[in-house]
Amino acid sequence: MARPHLRYRKQPAGAQLMHCVLLDTSASMLRGQQLARAKGYLQALADQAYRQRDRLCVLGFSGDSAYVIQAGAKAQAWNEGWIRPIGGGGGSPLASAIALLERLLQRARRQGPVHAYVWLLTDGRFAQVPERPRCAEQITVVGFDQGGLPLQLSQRLAARWQADWMPA
Repeated sequence: MARPHLRYRKQPAGAQLMHCVLLDTSASMLRGQQLARAKGYLQALADQAYRQRDRLCVLGFSGDSAYVIQAGAKAQAWNEGWIRPIGGGGGSPLASAIALLERLLQRARRQGPVHAYVWLLTDGRFAQVPERPRCAEQITVVGFDQGGLPLQLSQRLAARWQADWMPA
């Protein structure tokens, strides 16, 4: 990940910044080592969140459900140990990941104001594209779509959600 893509945004007074990463761990991300590249990107995001003393929430989604990898605590200095074993396979249930994210953010916001910056790391191969997460103030879709045809699926998703987009 190039450093120019990480930018400082002043937080609203009293709000805690939480980087919420939705990591596509589906079978399509295993092709061409895209999941490995996404985990490297996640490592860079986690390191940046630690340096800025932000919170980090990481949700994986594959098969038919989403799951919590990191629950939204202060980002830690050493992240390789929990990032390396993340595996993949199955479908891409993005709607489940968004529903789980919204529940986690509702819970976090009961304890105080939280500014949510959502990062979606994906190749954009979804059976159904859900609506934009309502809980996010800012969204960046990082496109890991590669292969024979340049379908630009992640870029189309970002446009539909009115989100920032960048290639991996």
